[in-house]
Amino acid sequence: MAAPIRTLCCAVLRNSSRRFSTTLGAQGGEKWRKEHGLPRSGTEYGPLTDLPDWSFADGRAAPPMKGQLRRKQEREVIARRIVMLNAEMDGGMDRWKEKQDEAKRLEEHKESLLFKPKGKLLLKKKKPQSQEP
Repeated sequence: MAAPIRTLCCAVLRNSSRRFSTTLGAQGGEKWRKEHGLPRSGTEYGPLTDLPDWSFADGRAAPPMKGQLRRKQEREVIARRIVMLNAEMDGGMDRWKEKQDEAKRLEEHKESLLFKPKGKLLLKKKKPQSQEP
């Protein structure tokens, strides 16, 4: 019984002028939402997805649903990663500044080891600095 129905459906689809699309259609307004700092769709985050759907009559909150717990856990993992990467970046910047300071100290030390001017050259260098207008 299933075979004649299947062949009938296939024959109808082959003769149909409409074709099925297997590509994902673009969500309406996605570009506008991204430009305005909103999520791609209205169901990614926000009060409609993060808050419970119901509460008890006496005012108590409903227990969190699995999806809410999962999203909360994902956000915690992302927040921990951000903090870790930020600490790594701060440490890297500190090490870079220390290297720059060390290079500057080394350069100053090399300059201090150079020969100093003697005799007439020493007097010529001091003379322009000691003159006051």
